[in-house]
Amino acid sequence: MLKNESLQPMIAAMIENIEKVIVGKREIATLSTVALLAGGHVLLEDVPGVGKTMLVRAIAKSINAQFRRIQFTPDLLPSDVIGVSIYNQKEMQFEYKPGPIMGNVILADEINRTSPKTQSALLEAMEEGNVTVDGVTRPLPRPFFVMATQNPIEYEGTYPLPEAQLDRFLLKLKMGYPSLAEEIDILNRMENISPIEELQPVIDVEELLSLRQSVKKVYIDERVKRYIVEIVQRSRSHASVYLGVSPRGSIALMKAAQAYAFMHHRDFVIPDDVQLLAPYVLSHRIILKPDAKFDGISAEHIVAEIVARTPVPFQR
Repeated sequence: MLKNESLQPMIAAMIENIEKVIVGKREIATLSTVALLAGGHVLLEDVPGVGKTMLVRAIAKSINAQFRRIQFTPDLLPSDVIGVSIYNQKEMQFEYKPGPIMGNVILADEINRTSPKTQSALLEAMEEGNVTVDGVTRPLPRPFFVMATQNPIEYEGTYPLPEAQLDRFLLKLKMGYPSLAEEIDILNRMENISPIEELQPVIDVEELLSLRQSVKKVYIDERVKRYIVEIVQRSRSHASVYLGVSPRGSIALMKAAQAYAFMHHRDFVIPDDVQLLAPYVLSHRIILKPDAKFDGISAEHIVAEIVARTPVPFQR
């Protein structure tokens, strides 16, 4: 559970704007903003109809960014995502026709419904901010932010995301159902016109890029870095874990902690930031042993156990 701390005014305005559309999900809006500021990507795993797509659209509108939606289906090809080179007979040369990946905020809807070959088309884009078509590497717009969705219940006709793909997501989030009062509020808001249609930007992409530079300057003490690495390394030696968190996970946790500290008016990271974000950053990077799955042990439980057992560094 996120702490009720005051936020930077620009960040608070952004989250409040998202809440005009997404009712009762402040924690999800805050964590999505953490990923946006840290330059990472988000995997939203939940049942249909809880507002995943609306959340992504609200984020794009709040930062006045170019929104692109990619509906992943079994017959989708990599070229349908990253674009293709087409021969122009008049000019007698190949021309690049951009795919929907060329945007600022990308909704990768039902990402696990497409083949691994097409899923892999996102790897370079999410890690390096580029796409390569016919041997030519092209930069993606800045900022570039992917929010992918998947249904955790319906597995027929799906392709589970490989570990390399999961590792590219900074955070994995679950929205959950609204409470009774929240769902009534949703009905009231949707009675006449959808709030998303009237949503206005509160910042622009240039301001967001400037905020990202400020996040990178947030100080992180060597003892806190060691704390992060100790948590990650304990995941690799845990008795129930087949494959632990990679060094990319350590980097992701550090960047997320910097973004969270910046959002809350701090120019330094504290162990509390690491503890709070660890379940969202690390759980989807852990592969459990078969017997652990059979016993009903979850990756979230293991991360919580590791964090509880790892000594917290002394803070001045």
